[in-house]
Amino acid sequence: MNLLVFGKSGQVGTELRQLAPEARQMSRDEADLTDPAACAEIIWQTRPSAVINAAAFTAVDRAETEEGLATLINGDAPTAMAEVCADLGIPFVHISTDYVFDGSGKRPWQPSDATAPLNAYGRSKLAGEKGVRAVGGRHVILRTSWVFSAHGANFVKTMLRLGASRDRIAVVDDQIGGPTSAREIAMACVRIANQLMQDPSKSGTYHYSGAPEVSWAGFAKAIFAQAGLGVAVDPIPTSAYPTPALRPLNSLLDCAATTSTFGLNRPDWRAGLTSVLDQLESRP
Repeated sequence: MNLLVFGKSGQVGTELRQLAPEARQMSRDEADLTDPAACAEIIWQTRPSAVINAAAFTAVDRAETEEGLATLINGDAPTAMAEVCADLGIPFVHISTDYVFDGSGKRPWQPSDATAPLNAYGRSKLAGEKGVRAVGGRHVILRTSWVFSAHGANFVKTMLRLGASRDRIAVVDDQIGGPTSAREIAMACVRIANQLMQDPSKSGTYHYSGAPEVSWAGFAKAIFAQAGLGVAVDPIPTSAYPTPALRPLNSLLDCAATTSTFGLNRPDWRAGLTSVLDQLESRP
């Protein structure tokens, strides 16, 4: 498969470089996400067999003061990409987020549920979803949550950094979700792109997140336990840890349609965590 990937240096993009080294990987220097037309032109000139967009403005709190920029990158750019892919008749796989929901209730969110983002980042990602969907080409919007890896900035690496110098850490315990390994997301994207090439009827919006459900505090405890760090975790409510951007309390995603359509089972984040810790430990 002649694959084109946007987001070379991100968490998922880094994993895609390892999984599909033959793919053409576009960095931010090579593909200016603030210039949607330029991104579209790259696809037009490259004529790949499929496109995966793993690029995004992911600074959730900063998006509160830079919503225009976030929307340009997360909304306008993927829409322009999807338009060219539709013109060429090729699959477009676009990664989205649980933050398009308001986090109410207790049950996992289904792909068809009404969206109501709480923050600017969620609104910018929803703009991208709407744009890609409106184009109507061969596409999959893959919503995921709580991404972690051995690369870039994420919760696992933050906890390890803090745990190296502290014996107690307060962590939010009333936000529930499914941590998801970036490597599992990358593998899912490649598998979905391959299947879309064969069956355009699989186009649509899907969910893919790790299992079992856990709170941030529970995730932190697992990180410290697996890393062999004697750090106590003090569970606190979200109200005790205010941030510029509101976070959804319920980030659970119903992934049944992804399993039935693509044969992708929810990955166990505990196994993914073991792999990430092994990678970090093996670094010089």
